[in-house]
Amino acid sequence: MEKKKLNVPIKEIIKKYWEGTKPNKFMFFSAYFLYLATQIVNVFVPLYYKKFFDLINKPGFSGSITNELVRIVFIILLIHLLGWFMFRIASFIWSSMQSKVMARLKQNSFSYTILHSHNFFANNFSGSLVQKIGRFTRSFEVLTDTLVFNFTPLVVTIVGALWVTWSIVPKLSIILGIWVLLMTVFSVFFSRWKQKYDIISAAADSKTTGYLSDTITNNTAVSFFTGYDFEVKEFTKISNDQAQKTLFSWNLGNIVDAVQSLLITLVEFAVFYYAIKYWDRGLITVGTFVLAQTYIIGLANQLWGLNRIIRSVYQGLADSKEMVDILLTPYEVQDQPNAGNLIVDKGEIIFDNVSFNFNDDNRVLDNVSIKINPGQKVAIIGHSGAGKTTFVRLIMRLYNITSGSIKIDGWNINRVTQESLRKNISFVPQDPVLFHRTLMDNIRYGRLDATDEEVIEAAKLAHCDDFIDKLPLKYETFVGERGIKLSGGERQRVAIARAMLKKAPILIFDEATSSLDSYSESLIQDALENLMKDTTTIVIAHRLSTIKKMDRIIAMENGQIVEDGNHDDLSTKESGLYKSLWDLQVSGFI
Repeated sequence: MEKKKLNVPIKEIIKKYWEGTKPNKFMFFSAYFLYLATQIVNVFVPLYYKKFFDLINKPGFSGSITNELVRIVFIILLIHLLGWFMFRIASFIWSSMQSKVMARLKQNSFSYTILHSHNFFANNFSGSLVQKIGRFTRSFEVLTDTLVFNFTPLVVTIVGALWVTWSIVPKLSIILGIWVLLMTVFSVFFSRWKQKYDIISAAADSKTTGYLSDTITNNTAVSFFTGYDFEVKEFTKISNDQAQKTLFSWNLGNIVDAVQSLLITLVEFAVFYYAIKYWDRGLITVGTFVLAQTYIIGLANQLWGLNRIIRSVYQGLADSKEMVDILLTPYEVQDQPNAGNLIVDKGEIIFDNVSFNFNDDNRVLDNVSIKINPGQKVAIIGHSGAGKTTFVRLIMRLYNITSGSIKIDGWNINRVTQESLRKNISFVPQDPVLFHRTLMDNIRYGRLDATDEEVIEAAKLAHCDDFIDKLPLKYETFVGERGIKLSGGERQRVAIARAMLKKAPILIFDEATSSLDSYSESLIQDALENLMKDTTTIVIAHRLSTIKKMDRIIAMENGQIVEDGNHDDLSTKESGLYKSLWDLQVSGFI
């Protein structure tokens, strides 16, 4: 998929972060103002250094001066202890706040992303989505830590140093002010220019992670088709591209660091030089010299990190933009305002002139009209790409139809909630994918409030107990990522058990028995026939032997229904699609 340019306003990023922070806003501001107070208190320490050194150099050193020096030392100690106390209290509050907010941001991102359409997930790498959520969450930590631990001390140090030096040596304050202004303008301008390269680097990182996740997920295909060398070559190319873009971004940062360090060195030398001349002329005391040098060192240290502060902010914004873009993307399939809750009493399904396009040039269904009666068992057959899978996915409203209408028991499915619609449909997909959870958890997913006994009963009906009883941990066995520890037939039976447990009035099987051996398939047929009683059932299969006993068979070709009847009628229809497929099955070709 071509990478789109992100134009996410900064205010939208701040808004999304504030949504996560708002429930803990008291903790946020309490900690922040404690940190701020700590920095303000520390500004006054150099003033006492000035008094200390002025007293030491005062003519006629006496015991009273010694007592005053001790008093100053204790004041400095108290200031440091006060700052230490406020800082530590703020740290505990800040850490607690951040952990809560980051968890909430991750939850908000997950809950919004998971409701996106089937088409959205088909066009986005799962690994890349996971990384975007992670980066969005971590960027909150980076941005808020930068605000509190870098930006705030910088501002307080600049304001405090300029104010104090202005009250003592105005010319020195002006020099420092001009220097700070130039450094700030340079850092902001350069960092803003560099931001676009940070975004490019972040996008390359997402691409690398997505490719890595996709290849690892398909490791079996890599092995079977000896694709090792190809995948290593492709990943090397992608990762090298990321490395180049990342290195370019880093080198831009190194350039500005080099320029800043040179300016800091030159300005520090100049200020030091003028301070010595003022002292030599008697315009400033030793204490003032120490105070000025203390502020200069503090400013130099803070300004040295100014570019890193700005870079951290822009990097954090760049890392969060991809996820915020997803959070701002409207759902492709949305419930209408005041959508009703579907209640299925009969299970009648009506397609009325339904057309569906994936895009303007790719029509998948073309003016399909059909009525499926309540409780009817319907098989849909046809060549690959005929529109069979799309037909059933439209019933579940995984996509919005282009034109026409689909009704269930008289309810237009566009006018009911997606949740209520899908609660009334049990679905066994073509390639069942299981959670990396226990067998008990995976089967119970069909009805989360089901008891263990009900789960086991459904498993037995689907003949899952044939292999579960042989496992050491039985129903507490973890199935691995996507169910990789189970065979295709075992995953199929777990998916069927899950559908059985749901007991929905409408059943949809998308090639539900295609991964089963003949023995397992024959066992499941009996269970399915019992399950299909009093339900509306739609079955898609290439193996026609599994659907010949259906009440009705629909043949599809090029997105249209070309035949409609039962097995006896269609199997004798000369030149018919169903008959040609049936003859191939009988001949052993399929």
